[in-house]
Amino acid sequence: MTSPHDSSLGRSVAYPAQYDPSLLFAIPRAPSRATLGIAVDTALPFTGLDRWHAYELGWLDGRGKPVVATATLSVPADSPNLVESKSLKLYLNSLNGTRHDSADTVRARIAADLSTVVGAPVDVAFGLPPFDGTAEATTDLDLLDVDIDDYGPPNPTHLAITGTAPVREVLASALLKSNCPVTGQPDWASVRIDWHGPRLDPAGLLRYLVSYREHAGFHEQCVEGIFLDLMRLEPAALSVEARYTRRGGLDINPWRATPGHPAPPARRELRQ
Repeated sequence: MTSPHDSSLGRSVAYPAQYDPSLLFAIPRAPSRATLGIAVDTALPFTGLDRWHAYELGWLDGRGKPVVATATLSVPADSPNLVESKSLKLYLNSLNGTRHDSADTVRARIAADLSTVVGAPVDVAFGLPPFDGTAEATTDLDLLDVDIDDYGPPNPTHLAITGTAPVREVLASALLKSNCPVTGQPDWASVRIDWHGPRLDPAGLLRYLVSYREHAGFHEQCVEGIFLDLMRLEPAALSVEARYTRRGGLDINPWRATPGHPAPPARRELRQ
């Protein structure tokens, strides 16, 4: 079984000169999910996807002229593997010096290579979603006047219910931060929680999100941990989406939700 420490993360690696799908590095999801209490070969308690935005994509056309593009890559949450970010960056850069007959050939090749690595169909589309301009009612947790002194490990005891009447609300914060478990580099994100259930204590929710500040975990694992901790409060429905800032020409946006919950519209934050 591969480990994140076997990947190119934290190592000096030469940029590839030619197309090389072997650069892609798969990380099994099962070990990190086991730490969250999700046993192997059991049904996942959520649905979702990991949406990647690629800002630095290029190749040569059939006559050798460079082509540049952006792309959105969608990896299903039920895939057995995730793809390690630096390996994805190196792989996409390996396309730069190779000729391709058409843009669709490039799109199909990326989709096929990623699908093989993660073990499930990956959707690849050129272009990026728009910046978030939704008028959806949102509670901005970052405006709360609260004292905070807990920066980790993630502390679900901060989460609490303040009433029994069911509500639907969208709560958002730009203060989510965690650290790469291999390099220790900080990962920054905005998080949006679509909650259907008894009213959440917003101050407690903000304190909980800030308690990820010194946590070492991959983006996907952090979102799954937040989802599972909130589910212990027994909402009728729940959606958690984190939009992480860009690194190496890539950003990742994991989304997890109760089965049947509609997917949020694909959007980007201004920080991305």
